[in-house]
Amino acid sequence: MVSRSLVILVIFISLTMATYRNLLNNRFWVVRLQDGLTEADAEVLATINGYRVYRKVTGFPNTFVFERLSTAERRMTWNPNGKRSGDREVRDLREIDEVMWASQPERLRRDKRDIINYIELLDNSLEPYEEEFVKIVNPEFNDELWQHEWYLKDTRSLPGLPKLDLNVLPVYERGITGKGVRVAVLDDGIEYTHEDLAANYDPEISWDCNHDTADARPNFQDHVNSHGTRCAGEIAMVANNKKCGVGIAFGAKVGAIKLLGGHVYDLIEGMALGYAYDKVDIYSSSWGPTDDGKTVERPGILAREAISRGVRRGRGGKGAIFVWASGNGGSRADNCNCDGYAASIYTITVGSASQHGRKPWYGEVCSSILTVTYSSGAYEDQMITTTDVGNKCTVKHTGTSASAPLAAGIIALGLEVNPNITWRDVQHIIVNTAEFVPLRDNKGWFENGAGFLYNIRFGFGLMNADAFVKTAAKWENVPEKLTETAQKPNKTTDYLSTNLGRISKLFFYQGSIRYLEHVEVELDLEYSERGVLEIFLMSPSGTKIQLLTKRGRDKSEKGFRPWTFMSVATWSEDPRGPWKLSIIDTSPLGTENYGNLLDSKLILHGTAEIPPILRNGPREYNMNYVRQA
Repeated sequence: MVSRSLVILVIFISLTMATYRNLLNNRFWVVRLQDGLTEADAEVLATINGYRVYRKVTGFPNTFVFERLSTAERRMTWNPNGKRSGDREVRDLREIDEVMWASQPERLRRDKRDIINYIELLDNSLEPYEEEFVKIVNPEFNDELWQHEWYLKDTRSLPGLPKLDLNVLPVYERGITGKGVRVAVLDDGIEYTHEDLAANYDPEISWDCNHDTADARPNFQDHVNSHGTRCAGEIAMVANNKKCGVGIAFGAKVGAIKLLGGHVYDLIEGMALGYAYDKVDIYSSSWGPTDDGKTVERPGILAREAISRGVRRGRGGKGAIFVWASGNGGSRADNCNCDGYAASIYTITVGSASQHGRKPWYGEVCSSILTVTYSSGAYEDQMITTTDVGNKCTVKHTGTSASAPLAAGIIALGLEVNPNITWRDVQHIIVNTAEFVPLRDNKGWFENGAGFLYNIRFGFGLMNADAFVKTAAKWENVPEKLTETAQKPNKTTDYLSTNLGRISKLFFYQGSIRYLEHVEVELDLEYSERGVLEIFLMSPSGTKIQLLTKRGRDKSEKGFRPWTFMSVATWSEDPRGPWKLSIIDTSPLGTENYGNLLDSKLILHGTAEIPPILRNGPREYNMNYVRQA
């Protein structure tokens, strides 16, 4: 028998979701008005142009949802002089002087990056995971699944193997657990009543952006909405309570910002990415555009504004830290530089390494990956242990979804010892402390012109909690950031076809930057089949960066109109001199593809002054470098 309260709850949720679903029809517009206009001005402006103010957009100045009135409703409206307006024409909002921009909501597909689609069909029991080399070696916590958290303490007993964990136990031994740090999980909600999360849940940084309510629990009717609860557990499961496992930053507070599990569009993403930006230290995101090997998509205008505002004004001006999962499209030859969230200079893009230090089958490649943490690899590999909905536990969390929260937790440990590091400092610390050794047997490593090893599969290497925290504790802030554009030849349209094979463009930079951080290449490129293209960039130091790999599933004729590719591979190089951009058609002979490069731009980010960490020269990648740091 269904209770009356449950029926009321279901009806309420249905009506609320219907309200948001209605925004997807063509009557609704998101509108940004000029500075200085008030909500009353918005009401007048809407009325005299045939609209009504449906709602104000939370968290954004002068931004509203306008709804177009029907003909009958326009006849009944009153103008500001108190007279009926008559059958007023509806004006195009984009042509009104007081409107900065206007766009119609478009439903977005956002996928959780946990590759759990087939794993959910398996038995999710908590029987001990059997494998020859797994042993319980002096567990430091009484939590029931501590022995399964192999990525926090390497439980293997085989001699001669490098440590394959995140080196977090030395941090705990010094009493560092993430105290005072607040991490928001942007996802499908958190079961905050869970026994292993409740004590660390922070309602002040939690909100359901789908339904505009403070209750950010997932929809329990659908088991796929366990994703946020799993990600939150990785970060902040309570320690020593005999329940589930131990969060990597078990002294931190975790909040739920719910945007998945309902209709998602830029309005919702913008509200979520900007929610409580004055309180949140770290945003952890394990989702993005679908990883199907053919999608090219960036954040919308409000989402971009929210991220930019977060790094400018978050944490008292030091910048909120956005951690992003790189994506699970590896088996579909996807490239995370086609994901505008992962390719943003403001996000820390985190990939995965398997239990054995290999690139997982689902892992994507791209030059915007900064680092990796652990997740599952081959089918027989252990996965990640965490909380699950229904007050349960799981040992089967996986994908790059599981890697990003571990990175967020390590950053939280660093922020405890030094809350004054900026969002850029965090990226510098990762570059200077990530481990190459556990991943050294993989192909694709190269040394850049500043002496750093890089791999488009693993970034600068595996995060190391102890090295990150020790470095953060004594860190000197990096100098002021400069952003400059390299000089290029006069703008011309370059023709590319299968027969010609490639386009090459030379840029020359002689500006003020001496120590690079991010490099962006902005292209306006038409092409008949986008997926056959590969793009390379050569720095003045001779570092060859692959900005885009071939994507065989991408048959789109839309090209990149325009698109920004990002790279961190030349970190700390001196950018002065010639840069060479190459766009290559990899089509087989007999194929006829063609297009035009209408415009291209090389944007460099970095500093004129030397970052303090580099004063003693580049780091060394010997066997014992990080473990003895």
